[in-house]
Amino acid sequence: MGRVVNLGVFVADTSFRAERMPRMGETILGQSFALGPGGKGSNQAVASAMAGAETHFITRLGRDAFGEMALAVWAKAGVQPVVTRPEGATTGAAHIFIEAASGNNAIIIVPGAAGTISAEDLKAQAGLIGGARVFITQLEQPLAAAVEGLTIARAAGVTTILNPAPAATLPDSVLALCDYLTPNETEAEALSGVKVATVPDAEAAARRLRERGAGAVVVTLGDKGALYQDGARSVHVPPFRAGPVVETTGAGDAFNGGFAAALAEGMDPVAAVRFGSATAGISVTRPGTAPSMPGRAEIEALLAKG
Repeated sequence: MGRVVNLGVFVADTSFRAERMPRMGETILGQSFALGPGGKGSNQAVASAMAGAETHFITRLGRDAFGEMALAVWAKAGVQPVVTRPEGATTGAAHIFIEAASGNNAIIIVPGAAGTISAEDLKAQAGLIGGARVFITQLEQPLAAAVEGLTIARAAGVTTILNPAPAATLPDSVLALCDYLTPNETEAEALSGVKVATVPDAEAAARRLRERGAGAVVVTLGDKGALYQDGARSVHVPPFRAGPVVETTGAGDAFNGGFAAALAEGMDPVAAVRFGSATAGISVTRPGTAPSMPGRAEIEALLAKG
């Protein structure tokens, strides 16, 4: 397995499950509450490590209980943290609403200490990044840090992945740093201007994003699977179903972490998309985000079933 280096954010997830979202000014009774580990970058790093990749995670934490939670989660999954913990800073947190009937979610995130990650932090890790097979990042930390990491990786010939989440406006120069861009339907629409509701829509959005400079595009489509497009190939990968859906919160992160691990191993990109899809297919059958990430044997077993 090759090395995966992930730049991102850890947050403590506070998850509330209820029949529906409350309206502004309204109070409703929920069905359950849970506190657990989250943050897109952290979740993806856990997924990569659980899938068997040597995984390093660059971030910042506060000197608090949530920061200790992060270190424990990474130790259990086998993630190797590269962490600074500024005095007086707090670790991030997220409020997650989960619709009980569907498992769908809506999220508010406050990145805390990780919101101060700078380009200088990435320059200090140029050796680690340059020695990786894959560098992956998201948009929960400052954009300047993500761009610096992608730039360092590109200059060293490292495969780059940008998961453009949360959705944000990005210049073409940033997309041009991405060997792989992995938006979901909402993010693909925000970046391309193409509304994505079907697989043909995803193909059109992917073409537009490649025209803007992205190398290859993987649009994740929830229960419709994923669409891979690189100019030579446009392939729809159906979803993998491992059981009843319990919660979709960590599905995108499971996909990205599994995809990064597969690319680091040297898999063909379409095979890597299938590997990421199988990782996500298992994760949605379990509650939580990082705790829902499957191990390598589980992923291979689901892939073997087709």
